[in-house]
Amino acid sequence: MQTTEAGRTGRSDLPTRVEVAVAGGGLVGLTLGIALAGAGVEVAVIDAQTPDSLTDAAYDGRASAIAAGSANLLRSLGIWSHLEPDAEAILDIRVSDGQVGRRAAPLFLHYDSDDLGRGPFGWIIENRRLRQALFARAKELPALHLIAPAGVTAAERGGTTADDGDGAGGVFARLADGRGIPAQLLVAADGRNSPLRQAAGIRTLRWDYPQMGLVATLSHPQPHGGVAHEHFLPSGPFAVLPMTDAPDGTHRSSLVWTERKDLASAMTDLSDQAFAAECQRRFGDSLGRFGLTGPRWAYPLSLHHAQRYRAGRLVLVGDAAHGIHPIAGQGLNLGLRDVAALAECLIDARRLGLDLGAAEPLALYERWRRPDTLMLIAVTDGLNRLFSNDLPPLRLLRDLGMAAVDRAGPLKRLLMRHAMGLVGDLPRLLKGEPL
Repeated sequence: MQTTEAGRTGRSDLPTRVEVAVAGGGLVGLTLGIALAGAGVEVAVIDAQTPDSLTDAAYDGRASAIAAGSANLLRSLGIWSHLEPDAEAILDIRVSDGQVGRRAAPLFLHYDSDDLGRGPFGWIIENRRLRQALFARAKELPALHLIAPAGVTAAERGGTTADDGDGAGGVFARLADGRGIPAQLLVAADGRNSPLRQAAGIRTLRWDYPQMGLVATLSHPQPHGGVAHEHFLPSGPFAVLPMTDAPDGTHRSSLVWTERKDLASAMTDLSDQAFAAECQRRFGDSLGRFGLTGPRWAYPLSLHHAQRYRAGRLVLVGDAAHGIHPIAGQGLNLGLRDVAALAECLIDARRLGLDLGAAEPLALYERWRRPDTLMLIAVTDGLNRLFSNDLPPLRLLRDLGMAAVDRAGPLKRLLMRHAMGLVGDLPRLLKGEPL
């Protein structure tokens, strides 16, 4: 990896041309850059923040659930070896229904990874550790140019404004200081409010949930045993997910607490001790008394989906294309599936001598990804609406449904494989195969 501080004046050491420019060096954008550069594609990844700021402990307190299929991708790209010591395996998933201050309902759903015999369902990894692993792998790839701090302010797509046009003359990724980078293709990995998506006139379906996501790291005296708990409460899901122990041996879990907006602000204002006590009321005492390690974060929750994933020589990935409710912990996995599919479409096109910005490989990517994304949007939104209420008839119906699924062997195994990201028309990387 070659790092250029392109946002500073007086510098002229940008690459003269690349095959692919990626606007956004977050978890999805940098992973895509690694995938393409590892296959020999000359790539520029452009981000507004430096690696040091992105890996600072105060930047992002979240942890991500990495499904088994996504872990296959990380292994195939040479990232997992930098990450494995910081990854905690999910061996069991326990889903229950409940109310604040009361014991969980006696009917529940339990997934045991031993029932499939294919290893853990996935792993919980702190986002900061994942970023450190990505930067470590990127440094090993000479074809990857990391340009930071810098931002892409415009995409000058040569010769066409048509959605399916070939953009004759390529694309020019214009930076804030007026300079830019010529490429065959520009990838928008620039987040939920993607400026590149908006500039291309790509509209989105979007709505805001009346909920906030509260994120923290909990400490507890009892080991978690690799169990991920998803406890559904009237305000939304309350998840306690297994993490690696702290260096001093303290047992830790990641908290992802969905709460109504009108209550979330009051919870964020609590002292650490009072906040931990509220967590205890919702979870119980099976792990012992909770404490907090590190700060807390709060995020508004919303859903959005781009009406199309491409315009002439521009393609959307990750949050630029879609954003879902965190109820199933699949947001990052959805973006990594974008990476796997787009990388495969582009590498196969390159082997045939095709232009990477041409309409054909991008159309193939869009056809591959949209059905999977739409299905997951419908599932996560439907689950949130079904469980985020306290209506007695619905509560009884969903408890009976969970108990029925728990006893239905074939259906339960299919759902477990879905949770692992191992169902459907999978790209090679998700199957653990090289590009």
